[in-house]
Amino acid sequence: MKTQHIFITAIMLICSFPMISQLSLSNGKHSLEITGMMSTYYNYRFYKDSLNGAPIQDFKKNRFKLKDAQIQFEGRYGNTYEYELQFDLADIASIGEDPTNPGLMDAYFMYKGLSWFNVSLGYGKTPYSRSSLTPFIYSAYWQRAQISRGEFFGRRDIGLTLSQDYWKQRINIYLGAYTGLGEIGIKGDNDASGKLEYIGRMDIAYPSRFRYREIDDKISPIPMFAVGFNGRYANKILADGEEFPEFSQGEFETKVISGEKLTYGLDFAFQYMGLSGLVEVHQMKLTPNDTLSPLLAGLSGEQTGGYAYSGGMSAQLSYYIKPAQTIFSARWEQLNINDLIEGESQRLSIAMAYQLKGFNSMIKVQYFHILQEEELIDPLNWTNQIRIGWQYLLR
Repeated sequence: MKTQHIFITAIMLICSFPMISQLSLSNGKHSLEITGMMSTYYNYRFYKDSLNGAPIQDFKKNRFKLKDAQIQFEGRYGNTYEYELQFDLADIASIGEDPTNPGLMDAYFMYKGLSWFNVSLGYGKTPYSRSSLTPFIYSAYWQRAQISRGEFFGRRDIGLTLSQDYWKQRINIYLGAYTGLGEIGIKGDNDASGKLEYIGRMDIAYPSRFRYREIDDKISPIPMFAVGFNGRYANKILADGEEFPEFSQGEFETKVISGEKLTYGLDFAFQYMGLSGLVEVHQMKLTPNDTLSPLLAGLSGEQTGGYAYSGGMSAQLSYYIKPAQTIFSARWEQLNINDLIEGESQRLSIAMAYQLKGFNSMIKVQYFHILQEEELIDPLNWTNQIRIGWQYLLR
C-alpha cells in the first residue's frame, strides 16, 4: 500500500509539471534542472487466423499503454561535476513486463576536472550504437529496431566510462568497463567469474558536430555526415550448476553467454535540408565454453570452429516537412540470431509524427509489417501492427 501511495504521489507531481514547465534551481555554483516526459499509445495487432492449426484466441496486445512517465534530475557544480538521475514510473509500475527497461534509466555522476578525459561512474547507457544512444523523444517511432532495443546487447549497465571530444566536438571517443549483465547489472552481484565487459566507441562527423538525433528538424543548409565505430568484449565463465541472473541473457540468449563474446558494429548517418538517414550493422562472435551449447546447433567443432555468428542491420530514411510540422520515416531491419541455423527475420516499419510543439508535444504513428520470421523464435501470432499515441515533454 505504501508503494502504491508513492506511485500516485509521483504521478501527481508529474502532472503538475506542465503548469511550471522546466524547473531550475540554483545556489551559487550548484544548479539543478527538473524535467519530465509522458507518452501513451494505443496498440492494435492484425492477428493470423490460426497458429499451429489452432485458432487465435489471445488478443491481449490490443490495448492502451502508458509507455513513459519519466522524471529527470540534471545537476552540475561549477564546471567540474555533473550528475543525472532519471527514472520511469511507468516501467516501475509494470516491473517484470520488460526486463530491458527496469525503471531506472540513469544514475551517474561525471567528473570533468581532467584535461584529457571526462570520467563517468554509475548506471546509464553504454557507449555503443548510434540508434541506442539517440534519445527516444527525437524519433518518429514508438519502438527501436530489434537489433538495438536491448535484447541483442545491453543498452544500459553500471560501470566506468572515460570520454572526450576533439576537433570542436566532431570527434567523440568513449572507453568503458561495465559489469556486463546489461540492465540486470544494477540488481545485484556479477556472475561467479567476476569478469567485466569492455566497450569502446568513436564517431566522426563532418563538416560540423552531429548530435545524436534521427530527424533533421533544423533543415541543415549543408550536407552533414557522421560515421561511428564501436566494439564490446566479454569473457564470462559459469561454474558447474551456475546460471546467469534471470533475464540477463535476453530473449535470444545471446546478450550474455558463458564464454567469449565479441560484438562490433558500424553506423552511418547523414542529414540535409530535412532529409536524414541512418544505417547500422552489428555482428557478434559467440564462442561458448561448452562445446554442447545450443549456440553451436549440435554441430561438431570441426564444422563450426567452436563459434557462431549472430547479427543484423537496420536502415531508415526520414523527411521533415517544416511548414507542415510533420515527419515521415521508413525503416527496414534484419536479424539473424545464429548463422549456423537457417533463417532470419525481416521487418518493415513506416512512421509519421505530427509536431504540435516541436518534439515537446508530438503525435506519433508507427506501422509494423513482418516480412519474414526467424525460425529460432517461436512463431508469432500476428503479421501487422499499428501504434498511435502522444508524447509530451515537461520542459
